[in-house]
Amino acid sequence: MSSGNRAEPAIIAEGLTKIYKSRSGEVRALDGLDLQVDEGTVLALLGPNGAGKTTTVRILATLLRPDAGRASVLGYDVVDDAQRLRRKIGLSGQYAAVDENLTGRENLWMFGRLYQIASPTSRARADELLEQFDLSDAGDRPAKTYSGGMRRRLDLASALIGHPQLLFLDEPTTGLDPRSRIGMWEVIRGLVRQGTTLLLTTQYLEEADALANAIAVVDAGKIIARGTADELKSTVGGERVEVVVRDPAQLSTALEVVTRCCMADATVDEHTRRLTAPASGGASQLVTVIRALDDAGITIDDVGLRRPTLDDVFLSLTGHAAEERADLEAPATSGRTA
Repeated sequence: MSSGNRAEPAIIAEGLTKIYKSRSGEVRALDGLDLQVDEGTVLALLGPNGAGKTTTVRILATLLRPDAGRASVLGYDVVDDAQRLRRKIGLSGQYAAVDENLTGRENLWMFGRLYQIASPTSRARADELLEQFDLSDAGDRPAKTYSGGMRRRLDLASALIGHPQLLFLDEPTTGLDPRSRIGMWEVIRGLVRQGTTLLLTTQYLEEADALANAIAVVDAGKIIARGTADELKSTVGGERVEVVVRDPAQLSTALEVVTRCCMADATVDEHTRRLTAPASGGASQLVTVIRALDDAGITIDDVGLRRPTLDDVFLSLTGHAAEERADLEAPATSGRTA
């Protein structure tokens, strides 16, 4: 497939299928996955471990061949035109692919040479990226002295060494503390402002909400829903009543009260002692729930109204929480595509 007309989407995938062999038989990591990403946008693939996110990225980044289906990225077929496509894309995997014994500057220079960039140009580009990612002061230190957040920033910088038109970020904040995660979000937002097309995979629902123009929900190797965060949230209705019960022994009684007052099934998280139910009546319904719980002698630690979250969306679409599915995918890649 040629790269002539760039009016087409940056990524098109149709019927992607990938089957892995295991001791217990065959596992369909992808089961006819369809996907489209427009140029200059950010799409988040949202799903738990084993949903098919990393396998999708590996196929689109030419690191893995599909067993069935087809895909093109930037107008190039990911199988037939893999070599030419690799010059146009960047990839940052789940684990920082840096040489710990080299300095940050040496790592970036090395990746530039892998992209066949002339040594002086690669050295200049390394300096640019060190400054862009706030690593200039640490540029001449070995990468093994970097914090987790610094290594992730260095890994992302190395994925940008060749000025890619499209960037794959496979769970870019995995393993980071909250402060480092927020820092990575700011770096990613900076790339978006520059017009980079991004395909982002994540199992963090708030990350997809914060970064993406559109979200594709993945479960069992298929896209089961797609839209903006607000569009997906609207599929599960309006506000929710949320109640935290002080005494775990009162949960079952509280469940009956909340279900009766809301005239809808409530869900229970026994670990947090939290009850959640749809609330069509807004604040007045919340008052009704509070009074009914008080009449039943149930002590509560917290109560309130909230909008649906992406957690609610995933539970509504799949029938299970985002973290419940076992990891059935092949090991995540941390390599480059040069």
